[in-house]
Amino acid sequence: MKIISIFSILLTLTACSKGIDNMTDKSKMMCADKPNCISTLETRADFSAAPFTLNNPDTEIESIAQIAEQLKGAKIAVIKENYARIESTSTVFRFVDDLELRIEGNNLIVRSESRTGHSDFGVNKKRVEQLRAMLLEQNIISQ
Repeated sequence: MKIISIFSILLTLTACSKGIDNMTDKSKMMCADKPNCISTLETRADFSAAPFTLNNPDTEIESIAQIAEQLKGAKIAVIKENYARIESTSTVFRFVDDLELRIEGNNLIVRSESRTGHSDFGVNKKRVEQLRAMLLEQNIISQ
């Protein structure tokens, strides 16, 4: 009975949570040791994503963010200079993940991390690869 009560409370608190407007830019940070993060800057196999190379160095972060916003549950939270943060909210439990994008020269740094929990069951990796497919289709990045 206690387990059901605790689960109900956690579910209620999670469902009522909303995105954070003021967060630290983690786009250049390495992932922690929890399996809920992936980054193009990471060298550890479990946390790394292949680089995103822009076809045009004049590509604006706004156009990439608008494409990323088409991902399921995604909304643009922050856009400034060469940086964007997109919040992705899961359908059932309303967990929020942060997809961060930063343009540096011909490179698009991509980092996606869950805000809560230990493991993301591969959700962030899937999101990053979906974004890759969308950007390839739009000819914004190359293979």
